[in-house]
Amino acid sequence: MTTVRQIPNRSNPIQPISNIIRSFVYAMNGRWHKLGMQIFMIVTIAHISEHIIQAYQLWGLGWPRPECLGLLGLWKPWLMRSEWLHYGHALFMLLGLAIFRPSFHGKARLWWDLALGLQFYHHFEHALLLGQAIIGQNLWDSAVRTSIGQIWFPRLELHLFYNLMVLIPMMIAMYYHRFPPMNEGRLV
Repeated sequence: MTTVRQIPNRSNPIQPISNIIRSFVYAMNGRWHKLGMQIFMIVTIAHISEHIIQAYQLWGLGWPRPECLGLLGLWKPWLMRSEWLHYGHALFMLLGLAIFRPSFHGKARLWWDLALGLQFYHHFEHALLLGQAIIGQNLWDSAVRTSIGQIWFPRLELHLFYNLMVLIPMMIAMYYHRFPPMNEGRLV
């Protein structure tokens, strides 16, 4: 019996990367789902905790706004002032919501998609801020880097609001994912 050796298709250089991404998404929605979701939620809860601590530093302790940097900011103030950190987390959240999306069905998918849509906008706002940091020019000749929402609301409150608006539908989605309505059944 003669075996024919498969010659890899080199006409599409993106194909190997696409296969790796597809395999990763499949694993995160299969054998690594529980661990992946736990890590994703630990990072998410740590992030929202930082925003809550910043709000407490401002309203509870009466600190000046520039000094309300959360716990991480007390340790490394320069890190909290970095747009790269904030953009990186916004991207992490967006990718996490997209990667875990195939595991959510029915009501859970509806709420997860809402969180994904809200995070897409939140990511866009951070991309605007990062773009201003990179090019060294603020929107509307503002003294500070400014997102669209910051036209009306201060940054600390705005980003606490954005993060809560993503977290709430995520938590509802995870509830329906873990305890689906009787008519939907449990898939994962």
